[in-house]
Amino acid sequence: MKVYSQFGEVSSATVIMDRDTGRSRGFGFVEMSDDVAATTAIEKTNGMDVDGRPLNVNEARPREPRSNDRPRW
Repeated sequence: MKVYSQFGEVSSATVIMDRDTGRSRGFGFVEMSDDVAATTAIEKTNGMDVDGRPLNVNEARPREPRSNDRPRW
């Protein structure tokens, strides 16, 4: 969150965890308080190295609806 707070107010930040292992799945979501801060954060942090790994940052998009053709187990 420190990385993103330098670009504006962070409204929320969530790391997505694996249900079975409890470990990070390697991605998360950061919500900024305004569009200008969000755009700046995306531009400045995409490709940034954090703990030896490059960040892949983009604007979140809504999920596409799942097809009901596949059985769910």
